[in-house]
Amino acid sequence: MQPTSIGIIGCGNISGIYLENLGKKFPGVRVRGCADLDLERARKRAETVPGARAMRVAELLADPEIGLVVNLTIPGAHYAVACQAIDAGKHVYSEKPLTTTRDEGAALLARAKARGVRVGNAPDTFLGGAFQTCRKLMDDGAIGAPVACTAFMMSRGHEHWHPDPEFYYKPGGGPLFDMGPYYLTALVSLLGPVKRVASCTRMTFPERVISSEPKKGTRIRVEVPTHVAGTLEFVNGAIGTLIMTFDLRGGSNLRNIEVHGTEGTLNVPDPNGFGGPVEIRKAGESDWSPAPPTHGYLENWRGVGPADMAAAIRTGRPHRASGELAFHVLDIMSALHESSDRGHHIVLTSSCARPAPLPVRLADGQLD
Repeated sequence: MQPTSIGIIGCGNISGIYLENLGKKFPGVRVRGCADLDLERARKRAETVPGARAMRVAELLADPEIGLVVNLTIPGAHYAVACQAIDAGKHVYSEKPLTTTRDEGAALLARAKARGVRVGNAPDTFLGGAFQTCRKLMDDGAIGAPVACTAFMMSRGHEHWHPDPEFYYKPGGGPLFDMGPYYLTALVSLLGPVKRVASCTRMTFPERVISSEPKKGTRIRVEVPTHVAGTLEFVNGAIGTLIMTFDLRGGSNLRNIEVHGTEGTLNVPDPNGFGGPVEIRKAGESDWSPAPPTHGYLENWRGVGPADMAAAIRTGRPHRASGELAFHVLDIMSALHESSDRGHHIVLTSSCARPAPLPVRLADGQLD
């Protein structure tokens, strides 16, 4: 089969790794065009990929050869750009989160269904080798039936390193909407969908000062909660404890993710990456044991999600980083904010299937 032609919209900070991987490492796709409101930025990105060229957004959407749009715009633009791609008859894969509100997310999926195109969404880190190893261990019953999990993202915020961090403190940002998709997608892949949530949130610093270049000294008015503490009840009965914060000023020894079962505990690495150490401790054992990886994709393989989506479109199977999965994660995050505002549990109305695991021992760049 001919490779799927991809167009990239949004040539900011994250686009570099997508272009490196989609443009050079997956034989099933080729990057045809790069578009951005800043055409010069699009030109610079297109120059890094053989066969790609800079385009204006309208030109990219009108190109009949481009079948899949990868939407790497800021969160507040995800919905509008994805709708434009869908209206142009193209499949669309967006960076996280799916949209900034549930209503937009539901409307986006309905629009795609009506046009007969697919929606995919980041993160795709749960397809990394470390997380697929954890998935296999879970599915094989290595720790027994799931009982509980913990997920901790402890950060001081992005204004200290990101070149343009304002959007992290606007609607669609904050620690939950920025980093929560990595953690929650990994947990849903391992444990299945969530039934209800409860939380408390706060905004510790109403103003932030950028200390990174080129906007050093710029003040940001914070508009979203920057510390979220939540409880998740999964459909399978497991109970999760979650902390997402941009308010850390000291250190932390909390692990990223642990999953506790009736027969042991699984230590899951940072879900913002693809690899990392996986450890297991069985009931009655006094020490942790390393679990060797059963899968590839252990380095930074951002782009495996849209590459898997392209392969799924060609063969007719479901793609793994799906819009339905992303909408359920969006629903969880929205409900966590609402729970704190309303002071009670929020029962979710969405659900999703656990995405299919990757086959073991796939070579990097290969997809089933």
